[in-house]
Amino acid sequence: MAKDNIMKPVLKPISIILISLIFVVAGVLHFLIPKTYMKIMPPQLPLHREAVYISGVFEILGGIGILIPRFRKRAGYGLIALLIGVFPANVYMASSEDIVPEVPNWMAIARLPLQFVLIAWIYWAVIADTEQDIV
Repeated sequence: MAKDNIMKPVLKPISIILISLIFVVAGVLHFLIPKTYMKIMPPQLPLHREAVYISGVFEILGGIGILIPRFRKRAGYGLIALLIGVFPANVYMASSEDIVPEVPNWMAIARLPLQFVLIAWIYWAVIADTEQDIV
């Protein structure tokens, strides 16, 4: 218990910065290589290009938002909602090696449980007993 209290002030700020970088970079990639993201959209969903751009904007906003203490928790909840919202695209991507041939199928499959790890990481670092002045 004492070790957790010592490590938390170090690990939470580092985690917040890493999570922010992951989402800002991923969000920017939605605009740089949108066709890759459009490939993983299930065909039943409409407006692929628009959905890719909108999710990219929200990834960037969430990544920036968690750096701002005033918006941190709301941005964290938003990133978790985003991860849940894009999960069907990741399931679709993992369903066939032909969807994005550049990504090995094992990576697409491994990505599925990793999304839950990312959700837990965001919750721990950004939402759970977050103090407003960590970063």
